[in-house]
Amino acid sequence: MSEKHAKKPEIETTGHSWDGIEEYNNPLPRWWLWTFYATILWGLVYTILYPAWPLVDRATSGVLGWSQRAVVAADIAQMEASHADLRAALIATDLEALPKDAALHHYAVQAGAALYRTNCAQCHGSGAAGADGYPNLLDDDWLWGGSKEEIAYTIRHGIRNEEDPDARFSQMPGFGEFLSPEEITTLVDHVQALPGGLDPTTGPGGPLFAQHCASCHGTDGRGDRAQGAPNLTDAIWLNSSDDASLHRLISQGPFGVMPAWGDRLGEHGVRALTAYLHQLGGGEDAVPQDGVQDEVQD
Repeated sequence: MSEKHAKKPEIETTGHSWDGIEEYNNPLPRWWLWTFYATILWGLVYTILYPAWPLVDRATSGVLGWSQRAVVAADIAQMEASHADLRAALIATDLEALPKDAALHHYAVQAGAALYRTNCAQCHGSGAAGADGYPNLLDDDWLWGGSKEEIAYTIRHGIRNEEDPDARFSQMPGFGEFLSPEEITTLVDHVQALPGGLDPTTGPGGPLFAQHCASCHGTDGRGDRAQGAPNLTDAIWLNSSDDASLHRLISQGPFGVMPAWGDRLGEHGVRALTAYLHQLGGGEDAVPQDGVQDEVQD
């Protein structure tokens, strides 16, 4: 038999077989092995130099002492240092005079927009239009006041929270405890008709309104900003105005809570957020007009 037709040597297999297909036991290429060994070595070196191994309450710090948190903190500190003059100027400037300084006002609005997206959008929506039970911050209907100082106070201290003794506070009682279901239904119908021009003192619900509601919402139904009582004669509702919602609100009484942001945002943050909210379209002048009421924080 010629050398050309000599039988090829048998190649060792691993002994594994799948559907008649056997696995050859060929050695790996040397370049692949050395690359594999190099990655193992690099992994060991990395765990020595950098934070890697988890412990009970922390991870090993590594001999280089490098920390991603420290890098981020340094970047934040650098950014705050670069804005230090603007932050100081914002704190020192009277809020009502802020628009007169175009550069400072622009900085405040941009900083406030970032704070809003981080801290406020969860409740008031990404576009500040609010939702059922969460105030619309785009309109000019304010319960506690829409001037810069009034907005800043609301942000700083919050509403009906337990964390700040200076929080704005109002509470509508649950009338279900002392009014019959029929009387509550009468009040629901009465309140629903007020935005259409009904005189609050007239109609079947007039006596009930005068006895139980006028002390806070006024005999004209236009509310009382000092008490946080909303205007019931406009067509703006914080909560839904359908029968079921109004039955629940009158029977149980609403009690929305807004946290105090003063300690979390700092004075600079409160002022920046105030500037942003005020320019959204519903901000008021420093001295609000008499009779202008709102129910955005009912």
